[in-house]
Amino acid sequence: MTSLGVSIADRDGVRHVMLDRPDKKNALTTAMYAALADAIVSAGEDDVGALLIAARGDTFTAGNDLRDFLDNPPHGDDAPVSRFLTGLITTDVPIVAAVRGAAVGIGTTMLLHCDVVFASPSARFKVPFVDLGLVPEAGSSVLLPRRIGRARAGAALYLGETIAAEQAYADGIVTRLIADDALDAEAEAAALAIAAKPRAAVRETKRLVNYDREAILAAMAREGTAFRARLASDEARAAMSAFFQRGARG
Repeated sequence: MTSLGVSIADRDGVRHVMLDRPDKKNALTTAMYAALADAIVSAGEDDVGALLIAARGDTFTAGNDLRDFLDNPPHGDDAPVSRFLTGLITTDVPIVAAVRGAAVGIGTTMLLHCDVVFASPSARFKVPFVDLGLVPEAGSSVLLPRRIGRARAGAALYLGETIAAEQAYADGIVTRLIADDALDAEAEAAALAIAAKPRAAVRETKRLVNYDREAILAAMAREGTAFRARLASDEARAAMSAFFQRGARG
């Protein structure tokens, strides 16, 4: 099934979730978030042993489609982006991700909720929230410093430094680096291997690993309040206007 930039297919116990908007660098729209949320939330009730998130083309995702985002800003817990992020945090179905090229904003923060992350050497990770006059989301204000340390998180969040694939592997954002031409097959093999294991044991294991879900949801709620306030600020509007002007100049 393909829905407005997201392709979804179930095969052999694995739900394949493909970001499928390569002409726009897989920038995420409200419609795409809705499709992603539905795919993840329903997996727990369906015959799905693992989720595999990947992307078509040479970019994992450029982050939010800013024009769509400004036209459809998130409001409340029922917004598609909020449902997607809550689904990532609360699902008991293990998530495998395959990343090549740029993973910007939500493209990086969603990986902090994945259980196995394979990346090609071309992968690079960037969280430019402050550069856009915004704040982190998806619980990343807690999860990123926890994963890579406060000093490295500071470089990523405040300075906007890009994290290269090798550093992401060293920091524990990435499980394994895989050659680009083998990435998709390796990620699918891992998802199939998880899906073939005793399902109840797998899901209970994930619940034990994610024992602090409520704390992460609370962090995401704090971020959401600050994010919506920042999104309405003159500072954010000016930063995004400058972004669009840079894009127009090419």
